[in-house]
Amino acid sequence: FAACMLHTVPAHAQEFMLRGFGDVGATAFTAQQSFNAILGSRTGLVFGGGVEAVLPQHIFVNVRGSRLRETGQRVFLFEGEQFDLGITLTPVELTGGYRFPFWTRFVPYAGGGVGWHGFKETSQFAVAEENVEDRFTGYHVLGGAEVRLARWMGVAGELQWATVPDAIGGDPNSVSNAFSESDLGGTTVRFKIVVGM
Repeated sequence: FAACMLHTVPAHAQEFMLRGFGDVGATAFTAQQSFNAILGSRTGLVFGGGVEAVLPQHIFVNVRGSRLRETGQRVFLFEGEQFDLGITLTPVELTGGYRFPFWTRFVPYAGGGVGWHGFKETSQFAVAEENVEDRFTGYHVLGGAEVRLARWMGVAGELQWATVPDAIGGDPNSVSNAFSESDLGGTTVRFKIVVGM
């Protein structure tokens, strides 16, 4: 029985591992009415990547950066005017968690952490002070599963929920203020390619 248990987890899984990863996904924002009004959709495509360390105790720590860039309409509620608006989100997230070593090639995992979310709004016809650029602190939890395709490569599917409170809605003329929405977080589904043991 002991021999079978040792065989379940490969030898390299007991060692320190340093890996890189890239990912693509879609985020459904918590402030759905605001994003629907500005972008015509509450979801956006996001690209990212980072580095991850896996410790011998099956604990992992990673740093991930990502970017979401969408173009919509700047809406002036009282004047009825609309102008092209570019929205860019650039989160940098630190995550820690645990990898469940039940199988050799299929490894579920779960974790959580903190993120620093860059938010930028730019409009072609706006003066400099009308553009918005700021960074907010948020928190997230996630879960997923990794499938090893080879010793040095794997793929993973991941689901993440994030909250970034009090990030939007401060401007009394903004759409998010009218909808009483202030959270810049959301739910993200992503597909990852992992390179490393």
